[in-house]
Amino acid sequence: METTIGFIGLGIMGRPMARNLIQAGHRLIVLDRNPEPVAELAALGAEPAATPASVAEHAEVVITMLPDSPDVEAVVFDAQGVLMGLRPGTLYIDMSTVSPMLAERITAAGAAQGAAVLDAPVSGGQVGAEKATLSIMVGGEESAFQRALPLLGALGKNIVHCGGPGAGQIVKACNQILVALTIQGVAEALTLGMKAGVDPGKIVQVLGAGLARCGILETRGERMIAADFAPGFRSRLHYKDLRIALAAGQAYEAPLPATGIVHEMFKQMVISGRGELDHTGLLDLLQEWARPTQSA
Repeated sequence: METTIGFIGLGIMGRPMARNLIQAGHRLIVLDRNPEPVAELAALGAEPAATPASVAEHAEVVITMLPDSPDVEAVVFDAQGVLMGLRPGTLYIDMSTVSPMLAERITAAGAAQGAAVLDAPVSGGQVGAEKATLSIMVGGEESAFQRALPLLGALGKNIVHCGGPGAGQIVKACNQILVALTIQGVAEALTLGMKAGVDPGKIVQVLGAGLARCGILETRGERMIAADFAPGFRSRLHYKDLRIALAAGQAYEAPLPATGIVHEMFKQMVISGRGELDHTGLLDLLQEWARPTQSA
């Protein structure tokens, strides 16, 4: 059944997600600061909008896919934000990765206007967005989740209702912690092996078949040793996500010592000009640190 969906945020993830919704037979109203993806989707039948409020006024479901918490906060709460156009009965799904506390605040604001709100961040990167194979972790009321499920099924394969408001963002923070720490571990292992003169391909082959096997080795191992750090997920965004995780750890009094260390590593990625590299580019940073200094 066709649903009128307002989609705000047509970046590296949002554009293919919006395209998949159109291909699934839904009517889209789209908005982005960049006119190029808006024009692309308009050519596929989407209707451009001028403001977040106008998107919400004309949509049954509003989806946002934005870079960070301040972006979502502005799009929702500004004078021409989503809340200004949100009608009773509208379903608002924020698929960005933001603070769990912000997700709870948006849910309360939406409920005050008679709208249902879900936080539904995703994992799977650009490839998952393009292939509609994203993992989607959802927080909010069960009734809203059931309403959203057919639409989310056009975007992903592993769709899990994690709990009440903010639960989706908490699980996404858990995901980003584990991915970041795994990348750090793989990068350190490869750096040690390569410094000792071992063929890195052999390292990946052996580690990928034992207890150390993991998604990073499986999907990125060969690209890492080939120094192919074209972004599937940019380091600067993972840096942002770990900041969110650490803030959540502070709010919920959960100790995250290793996360703090790897957050600092991603900070060094950004400072060193590697923020646009894939997050597996941590290997490039470690290898630079491992090079012998030139004596005078």
